[in-house]
Amino acid sequence: MRVIEIAGGAGPAEALTLSKRPDPVAGPGQIRIRVRAAGVNRPDLLQRNGLYPPPPGAPDLLGLEVAGEVDQVGPGAGRWAVGDRVCALLGGGGYAEYAVVDARHALPVPEGLDFVQAAALPETVCTVFANVFEAGALKAGETLLIHGATSGIGVTAIQMAKAAGATVIATSRGAAKAEAARALGADLSLDATTGDMAEAIRDFGGVDVVLDMLGADYAELNQAVLKPFGRWVVIATLTGAAAQVDLLKLMMKRIVLTGSTLRARPADEKARLIAAVEAGAWPWVASGALRPPVEAVFPLEQASAAHLRLEAGGHVGKVVLTL
Repeated sequence: MRVIEIAGGAGPAEALTLSKRPDPVAGPGQIRIRVRAAGVNRPDLLQRNGLYPPPPGAPDLLGLEVAGEVDQVGPGAGRWAVGDRVCALLGGGGYAEYAVVDARHALPVPEGLDFVQAAALPETVCTVFANVFEAGALKAGETLLIHGATSGIGVTAIQMAKAAGATVIATSRGAAKAEAARALGADLSLDATTGDMAEAIRDFGGVDVVLDMLGADYAELNQAVLKPFGRWVVIATLTGAAAQVDLLKLMMKRIVLTGSTLRARPADEKARLIAAVEAGAWPWVASGALRPPVEAVFPLEQASAAHLRLEAGGHVGKVVLTL
């Protein structure tokens, strides 16, 4: 099968090269997917740069989410049959013509979605569900603050929070991105390059949950705008991991500060999360309430161009590879 490998094991986008490997075989409890599209995510960039190695047992190939048809079913794989249209959460291996995955980590592609749209869902929807609705316990009527709101995670979080009946405050860099977040449903969309965001957010009423992908530079803001009993959930540290936290302020406001990663979770925990997503979020996909925009589509052999597009930072939504 055709795959994308990293020449030398790590390097710039240009290190991504088209190669061939033996087709994988579905083992017990697994399915093999004929990949038609694969999402490109920031963890892929980190792995390519040697900063995010795959967890034990995961393929060394990039790619954390795919969509395609089931073409092989291992013993005990449960609900799936050859020909089923699925998308799936992977520990790696998505940048390839075939991907083998735990059958419990796949989801049906809802009617009306093509494979490109479906490939944009598993990693982002699972991340948002686990962090906003489980760790962050966002409820209808509460307010969610999203930093990096036009990223793949951000645009998904806007739509999922709105579908759940929450109010959304979005921050992003530049007027065009702020307008894009507003068009996706943000009730208040702020350009992080202008004005006093803390004052604007407090004037709006403050927030109950923060989905923080930026880290250090936004720590003071988060502490200032969270309401009592607020939840601050960190999922990335793009501006730095060492942040100033006023413990007295956390105590006085009874703020919960937590964080998580998705890729290294045990298989059983991922299966539990996938089941929760199918029950809680997949109806929004089926109804059309959740349709993360796809910013750009590249063929597999142009994976380096896809990485450069994501690294440039001007995207609104997802970048996807097609096969």
